[in-house]
Amino acid sequence: MVKKEHKSGFVSIVGRPNVGKSTLLNRVVGQKIAIMSDKAQTTRNKIQGIYTTKEAQIIFIDTPGIHKPKHRLGDFMVDTALSSISGVEAILFMVSAIQKRGPGDNFIIEKLKEANKPVFLVINKIDQIHPDKLLAIIEDYKTEMDFAEIVPISATEGNNVERLLETIVQYMPEGPQYYPEEQVTDHPEYFIVSELIREKVLELTREEVPHSVAVVVESMQRNENNKVQVHAAIIVERSSQKGIIIGKGGKMLKEIGIRARRDIELLLGDKIFLDLWVKVQKDWRDRQTYLQDYGYRKEDY
Repeated sequence: MVKKEHKSGFVSIVGRPNVGKSTLLNRVVGQKIAIMSDKAQTTRNKIQGIYTTKEAQIIFIDTPGIHKPKHRLGDFMVDTALSSISGVEAILFMVSAIQKRGPGDNFIIEKLKEANKPVFLVINKIDQIHPDKLLAIIEDYKTEMDFAEIVPISATEGNNVERLLETIVQYMPEGPQYYPEEQVTDHPEYFIVSELIREKVLELTREEVPHSVAVVVESMQRNENNKVQVHAAIIVERSSQKGIIIGKGGKMLKEIGIRARRDIELLLGDKIFLDLWVKVQKDWRDRQTYLQDYGYRKEDY
């Protein structure tokens, strides 16, 4: 009996902010490894999610939304996203069915034309439009680029995601299994823990606060009561933002902690003790030293 070949490869997910890239990644790996928010530019680093079956292993790279940067952190995010186009077997260009093609999409398309890789057009949020509108969206994007595949999906509802995965596998070369089958991400736990805390800040605050926040896990260790102790700092740029995050009588910080602890316990499968505090670091998003300290390092991509 001839042994069936095993396929593997890397696939990058690119697109404008807020089109559902992280939602798709979480759906594919079956648990939350990338944080989600209705606020643009939620993802800041490259997040790798691992999808494994008997026949194949695909490593998906979720990237920050490509946007016009306003500070060094923005530059880092866009560089990170664009750098993921090289060194992969295929690229998913994700667009939203409820947003018109705009200059941001056209900019990404121009970059993808240079990539010399199969590019899939993945039209997300099809559950939010009338089916009759889909053809016009497809035709519009086809005028800009010749895509290897066009797959309409709903990452939230799961519509057509299985078909998308089956199609991607067909494009993967023969290759080894890079990671154990139970592993769903290559990021260390403390990175995902810091992201889960930041997600709760995004959920509970508004205007300029979410974009000014970084989270650094200072330590994670098991105490004598067999509880995992997590100590983390929430970094902001101004004292007024610190006041908002702490809230009246510490109410906001407490709520951030309660919500984050639930997700972290699910992630670790363990009871945790979460200690949060808030620190002001003026203009950290524009200072290279702070960007590196808080995990936004150029050498990571």
